[in-house]
Amino acid sequence: MADRSDRHLLITGGNGFLGRALAADLNNRGWLVRVTMRQVVPTQNGIESVVVGDMAQAIDWSESLRNVDCVIHTAGRAHQTSAADTQDHAVFRRTNVDATLALAEQAAAAGVRRFIFISSAHVNGGATHGRGFRYDDAPQPTGPYAQSKLDAERGLAEIAKRTSLEIVVLRPPLITGLGVKGNLATLYRAVRRGWPLPFGSINRNRRDLVSCGTLADLVHVCIDHDQASGQTFMVSDGRPLSTRALVQSMADEIGVHPNLWPMPEALLRLALKTAGRGRMASQLTEDLEIDISHTCQRLNWTPPTTAADIER
Repeated sequence: MADRSDRHLLITGGNGFLGRALAADLNNRGWLVRVTMRQVVPTQNGIESVVVGDMAQAIDWSESLRNVDCVIHTAGRAHQTSAADTQDHAVFRRTNVDATLALAEQAAAAGVRRFIFISSAHVNGGATHGRGFRYDDAPQPTGPYAQSKLDAERGLAEIAKRTSLEIVVLRPPLITGLGVKGNLATLYRAVRRGWPLPFGSINRNRRDLVSCGTLADLVHVCIDHDQASGQTFMVSDGRPLSTRALVQSMADEIGVHPNLWPMPEALLRLALKTAGRGRMASQLTEDLEIDISHTCQRLNWTPPTTAADIER
């Protein structure tokens, strides 16, 4: 990469779970980091911030893109906050597709060299059967969120064809780390409070996760690597866990004993589906494995953080 003294990394979603973690990690590695935010939020010393507002609205990114060599795009809509959102593809398209492509167009016009897009392993599908998702699998997105990520990937590829902007796509599974949101945060809370969890018998499924540390390390490599441009990379910590093992690892991390009790898998799935939590039932009982061999081979990279590290 060019001289770091006057070229910046721009990380969108700087007040989000992943954006904050990436900004802190890359700043600690010596990069000049600028983050964009919807509203003013304190940042780590040395990190510059620009307030851009709601990404569902048109944004002029010119100030944010000044002297930027690489954009790392984490901002977007991830969590469905109402039943209507589940069916409303337009909600996801405005933020995850239209805003992403508008940013990439402006980045190309501003002379940005590389654009790293944080997509999702759910572009590949919702579950695996016998082998992990690969970078070159035919996409099978499940739901409007995953579809919006795939649409953004395709739009970015078109921009790359007619501009000098280099696109790198990363597809992580569920991301773990301090400040995580969604179902994983709920599970952490339940483990910490000693609530009874009916996952004692869910010990045969295999689900890959990725820690913020692992993802940040791969982003760091992709900023500069001459084999990254135009590629899609799957990423994980490199060791799948069963639901029971995941709960145990969380308990070990927190320093508590998990209150696990056995419930037959079929009964657990039925109970969750009856309660309208079919997606959660799939996450807790099915496999979702990630094949990172292409990532490791092309970039000469291995995950610095493994599931064994999480289980401390």
